[in-house]
Amino acid sequence: MENTYQRILDLAHTHTLIRPYDLAAQGLPRVALTRLVRRGQLIRISRGLYALPDRPVSEHDALAETARKYPHVIACLLSVLRFHDLTTQSPFEVWLAIPNKARAPRIDYPPLRIIRFSGAALTEGVEVYRIDGVPIRITSMARTVVDCFKYRNKIGLEVALEALHESWREKRVSMDELWHYACLCRVANVMRPYLESLP
Repeated sequence: MENTYQRILDLAHTHTLIRPYDLAAQGLPRVALTRLVRRGQLIRISRGLYALPDRPVSEHDALAETARKYPHVIACLLSVLRFHDLTTQSPFEVWLAIPNKARAPRIDYPPLRIIRFSGAALTEGVEVYRIDGVPIRITSMARTVVDCFKYRNKIGLEVALEALHESWREKRVSMDELWHYACLCRVANVMRPYLESLP
């Protein structure tokens, strides 16, 4: 059994966050997770998610935990503004985009805020980053700024304007990118006066 425990601990070291599903794929018994938690060699992060007690944790840990359990979701809006350092706000929820007809993910922690995307919005301007060893699908900077205007009623116009001005001032987005996503997300008319006023 000690050999099994060591293989699970090695897996946790390699993947940072592990699920019972990961053990089944390796032919390892899931019950060993509970025993390793009792022994203090693993900690239970949330239902179905485990990690080493001394694992390095970044400020975007909640994104990593969510993406590990739901790899097909897309981080968006306030969570991604924080990831790209485009806001001073620190959202307590993880903002996720899912397809229109998909079932919403459910987890105990962190709290989730679900937005529904459809068509090209599910693929265009979506990049993959690694946070705490977990691949995470995240909207690009320009796409995020445009999404803020699209969902301004949910997050506030001030937040959208702050994101636009910060990203433009730091030269992290181009007018072509912003206009492309504004047309894609059907907010070109909303954004036009703000884009025209940029220095």
